This record gives sequence, C-alpha cells and structure tokens, in this order.
Amino acid sequence: MKIRVGFGFDVHQLVENRELWLGGILLNHEKGLLGHSDADVLIHAICDALLGAANMRDIGFHFPDTAQDFKNIDSKLLLGDVIKLIASKGYKVGNIDATICAERPKLKVHIPTMQATLATVMNIELDDISIKATTTEKLGFTGREEGISAYATVLIEKPETK
Repeated sequence: MKIRVGFGFDVHQLVENRELWLGGILLNHEKGLLGHSDADVLIHAICDALLGAANMRDIGFHFPDTAQDFKNIDSKLLLGDVIKLIASKGYKVGNIDATICAERPKLKVHIPTMQATLATVMNIELDDISIKATTTEKLGFTGREEGISAYATVLIEKPETK
C-alpha cells in the first residue's frame, strides 16, 4: 500500500449578511464567511490537504475564484469533485484530522453532524474523520472575531501495483 500525507489551511473573513457554513452544515450565527463560494473553511482546508497529498496543486487551481461556475457554490460539491480527482490517480482517503479555529460560535455540539456530513460526501467511515475546535483565547483576528481558520491533515492510500 502506498500512502501519502497532505496538509491544508484556509481562512475567511467573518462579515454580516452572509450564511455561516462550516463542515458542510449551516450554522445559526450573526455573521458568515466571505468568499467566492460558500467559504466553508473546513472543507477548503480538507480539499487542499487531499489535493496536496496527491500532488495535484490546490483548490484555487481546480476551482478558481474568477470562475462564475463556482460563485456561491456549496463546498460539499467541491469536496466531492476532489475525491474524484484523487481517485483518478488511484487514491482513496485513509483518514482526516482537522481543526477549526473560531472564537464563536461554539462548535462542540455541531461536530458530530459535520463528521457525518463529510463522511457521507467522501464515502468514508465516520471514524476516519476527526474534527476538533479551538479558540485563540481572544488573541489575533480569530480572537477579535474577524475571521475563522481551519487546518487539515490527511492520509491517502493507493494499492501497490506490480
């Protein structure tokens, strides 16, 4: 079995008059993330990690923010396409470990729904996706509630061919 590891990071600004999508689910919050798509930082970080692990560039290369096709797109669709892209090179997801960094809203109660949603999109076991949440103890842009960031580490696998 050939295995590869990838790392992804994303950040988006919090603004008024936008929905807050995180981990593929809509959260009730007074602000949302600004971006060309739905700006789901967790999914974007996972996409970048998967693409990086497969040596397939990054999310902006495949889904540029200058393309109208991706304007306000549901990031779950992008993630589904990334899974197809890595599969085209013979890879499948081994596991994902991700962290969302946000002062608010509190995310603990939403994590199981995020895990279930993303596991379904990627067609992986629930146990293969770990999502954690943290704050920056009111420090920096996250602490001032100006934005939310996410980090993801992934393992992808490909059967050895002889």
